[in-house]
Amino acid sequence: MAMFLSSILSDLTTRSISFLIDKCSRSTSPPTVEETLSNLQRLLLRVHVIVEEADERHISNQAMLRQLSQLRKEMYRGYHTLDTFRCRVSPSFTTSTSIFSPAKRIRFSSDGSSSEQEEQFRQAFGCLEIIIRDASELVVFLSGCPRRCRQPYSMYLILDKCMFGRQMEMEQILGFLLQEEVPIDGNTPGVLPIVGPRRIGKSTLIEHACNHESVRDHFSKIMCFRQCGTRDERTVATLSDCDVIKHRSRAIDEERILVIIELTGDMDEDVWRKFYSDCKHHVAGGSKIIVASRSNKIVRFGTTQPLEVRLLTPEEYWYFFKVRIFGSTDTQDHPKLASIAMDLAHEMHGSFFTASVISALLKANFDTHFWSVALASMKRFKRANSLLYGEKWDRFLQGIEPLNIQRVNKTSSEYLVVLRDYETGFVQNKAENEGPQMSIRDLLFGSNSVRPRGRFEVVAWRSHIPPHYSYMWECEVRRSQRMVSRRKRIQQIQQR
Repeated sequence: MAMFLSSILSDLTTRSISFLIDKCSRSTSPPTVEETLSNLQRLLLRVHVIVEEADERHISNQAMLRQLSQLRKEMYRGYHTLDTFRCRVSPSFTTSTSIFSPAKRIRFSSDGSSSEQEEQFRQAFGCLEIIIRDASELVVFLSGCPRRCRQPYSMYLILDKCMFGRQMEMEQILGFLLQEEVPIDGNTPGVLPIVGPRRIGKSTLIEHACNHESVRDHFSKIMCFRQCGTRDERTVATLSDCDVIKHRSRAIDEERILVIIELTGDMDEDVWRKFYSDCKHHVAGGSKIIVASRSNKIVRFGTTQPLEVRLLTPEEYWYFFKVRIFGSTDTQDHPKLASIAMDLAHEMHGSFFTASVISALLKANFDTHFWSVALASMKRFKRANSLLYGEKWDRFLQGIEPLNIQRVNKTSSEYLVVLRDYETGFVQNKAENEGPQMSIRDLLFGSNSVRPRGRFEVVAWRSHIPPHYSYMWECEVRRSQRMVSRRKRIQQIQQR
């Protein structure tokens, strides 16, 4: 009997120890991919709430702005990781079955990249956990910031009316413009240099700052002019005769003036000295100057820290492009279209202009075949021009000309050459603005009956946000050299 009880107790003890070991091992094991995916979605929702609340507040504290900027970056990274997983890892997901149900287990690719994909997924989740934990004080401080005028619009509508991803830059400009400076050496206007590549959004940033109510209340006059050459000797004294006055207010006693100079390149040192000397003698104290250019050399003119406008990160750019295309539509309802859109975003190298043009085309044709044709055309366009320009093609956003474009699904040997692209100002006359001009859709996807000849202009895109530029292409129809040579040989034979 004693031996029997001893064996029972021994068996119970062994089973208890095994149970405890199994329980401990399960409690310390890392979460499954399905659990991580579910947790990531919940964290993204929490971060999105904080970011949207912050966007409705006027924040001047630089430390809070930096923390919000990091919060946004991690949010975009999380959405990018989540969408990449859905589009690349398991494209067979459907909306009829939940991705968290046991019948629909997540599958990583069978090659060696599966561990890398899983690691990226868990890194994004871990970073979001940390940044939400660190944002507890930020949420408290946000409640003390004044609320902006609330706009009851969804994000996809807001992007058609304002900038995206430039909150930090905007606050830096506003801080410079509204800061009261103590004159040290007479009347010395402050100078803020703004540098960045072509079509990165420098003019848009400046326009939004000029339209800000606090800026218009602070300055009696806002003047803007451009200099294409480095030896342009126009001065502030003659500015009102030859350039644009964006704002004028006679209600302000002090004649504080904001001068905007938009350059395409550098400015000659002697021209700048003469210009700045004129500003000292003709403008009141507290006046400011903003100099914007693609050239980093203008930084030497600044009296404060320069503002460098950079391309969005791939994660930020994908979020921008996705919202512009899908709007309020959930990408989970269109997994194939989301996958094509992600490939297109990768091909566009962070270009706002290209994203705006392509998104307008795709939104009007919510069709998998059309989107696939657009992706194939984009790859063909890049391949053809990279063969022409080699390594320079990596800088195609800087304005390489001419560019070769082939019309979609056309058997003709003709191809199109973009000789020049330029911007035109906002046309107040609606009839003139909506005149019979060829659009980029007509150019690329038009029927064979619509065949442009010779040189012509195309409206690539009209911006909905200030300064409301229309982006134009000057194009020409050409034939391939092979067809031209063949036609010449035929003519020579006929003349014999």
